[in-house]
Amino acid sequence: MMHPKTEDFFIPQNTVTRLSEEEAAQSLNFLQVIKAVENTTYQSMYVIDYLKKGFDYVSDNRLFLCGHTPEEFVAMGYDFYMKHVPQEDLELLLKINEAGFKFYEKTPLEERRHYSITYDFHLIMGDNRKVLVNHKYTPLFLTNEGQIWKALCLFSLSNKSSAGNVQIQRQGSNMIWVYNEAEDGWESREKVCLTSRETEILVFASQGLSVSEIAAKMCVTSDTVKFHHKNLFEKLEVVNISQAVAVATSYKLV
Repeated sequence: MMHPKTEDFFIPQNTVTRLSEEEAAQSLNFLQVIKAVENTTYQSMYVIDYLKKGFDYVSDNRLFLCGHTPEEFVAMGYDFYMKHVPQEDLELLLKINEAGFKFYEKTPLEERRHYSITYDFHLIMGDNRKVLVNHKYTPLFLTNEGQIWKALCLFSLSNKSSAGNVQIQRQGSNMIWVYNEAEDGWESREKVCLTSRETEILVFASQGLSVSEIAAKMCVTSDTVKFHHKNLFEKLEVVNISQAVAVATSYKLV
C-alpha cells in the first residue's frame, strides 16, 4: 500500500462542497457549547469540518497534541496525523474512515445523528514514544442530504493493548457493530449486559474502594467480590478492575 496522504482521508462520502444558508445556520455559536462541555467534563476533544477539510477547534491537552499548541494543531490539519501516527496505524485509520462512512451511507438519514464510532490508534510523541489513544467520533451537523458537515471527536488514553478495536454504537440500542478488518465488514453483536451486583461493584470500585471495603458495603465476603470481578473481566475483556471501570463507563454500562 502506498504511503497515506492527507487527501486520502477525504472520499466522496465525506466531502462537503457547499452549504445552504439553512445548513450553515446550524453552527452559530456551537463552539461556545463545545468549550462549556469541555470545561465541565474535563474531556479532551476536537471538531472536524469536512467543508474546509480541517479542524475548527482542539482542546489544549499537551499529551494528545504531541508537543504542539492547539493553534498549531488546527493549522496543520490532517498533516498532524501524517507526522504523528505510525504508518501501520495510518493505514488502519484509512480503512476505518472508508468502512465507517460506507456503514453510515446505509443508515436512514433521520437516524444518522444517533450513531458514534470508537477506535484506538497510536500517537508518536516528541521523544518517539508511542501512546495508544482512544477516539470517539459522532456527527455534529449534517447537510440536507445527510452528509456529515462537522463531527465531534473525544480522545483519551486507551485501556486496550493494541490499535483497532473498532465499534459503532447507536444511542438507545442494545446492539453494537464491530469492524472485522480481515473481512473489511461489520459484525453485529448484543451489548454486554451487567448484573445489578456487577454494576454495584463497578460503582464502588470507581470510588476507590478496595475489595474488602466493597465486601463490607455489600454485606458479602471478599471472595464473593472477587468472583464478580472475574466475571466482569471476562465480560468486558479486561485484566483488572481499573480497566473494567473505564470500559464500562466508556460504553455507558454504568
